[in-house]
Amino acid sequence: MIETDTFIERLRLRFTAPLPGREAQYKMAFAHRVEELQRRLIPPDNAKTACVLLSIWEENGVWHTALIRRTENPRDRHSGQISFPGGRHDEGDGTYEYTALREANEEIGINPGQVEILGRLTELYIPVSNFSVYPFVGLLNEVPQFQLQPGEVEQVFALPLHHFQDPSARGVADVLVGGQLMVREVPCFRVEERPIWGATAMILSEFLELIA
Repeated sequence: MIETDTFIERLRLRFTAPLPGREAQYKMAFAHRVEELQRRLIPPDNAKTACVLLSIWEENGVWHTALIRRTENPRDRHSGQISFPGGRHDEGDGTYEYTALREANEEIGINPGQVEILGRLTELYIPVSNFSVYPFVGLLNEVPQFQLQPGEVEQVFALPLHHFQDPSARGVADVLVGGQLMVREVPCFRVEERPIWGATAMILSEFLELIA
């Protein structure tokens, strides 16, 4: 069992040092995506901005995080995928941190007043949707009671972090990119036989190295 204070203090300290960064993210990206991202380290001027929340909380001595499965929607390039709660940064939001908290509240009912932002992981550009994603890590001061946003969120997964630290949780899958292109053997994590791939897997990969 990990001592709560020890884990959080170590995590706070890690955020004061250089992050694992893109090298850690690329471990969970398929080869073509890595090549594409390496050509576009600087997102184009017309890239949109999104923010996500990687929440963590302690429950019965075990650290957890929350992911969502998005509702099937033919107009959404990420329809049906598993991701962290989050969404587009609105001009009225002010800070990116506010966007991450607002979206987590709207999508799964996490109360922003119960979240302490510990830090931000490395920004990640998603070419297929032209979004620059800013991932925030937030500590919840109590076990969340989820409320799913109708029409947007199909399911929420409350998963122990050690699930992803287990090598058996990693594998490859054939995935449909942008609703059009089938890509074979994409690196992924698995939850309930569903693949977690793309930006979400890359963000998770960096976070796991951060806490290793």
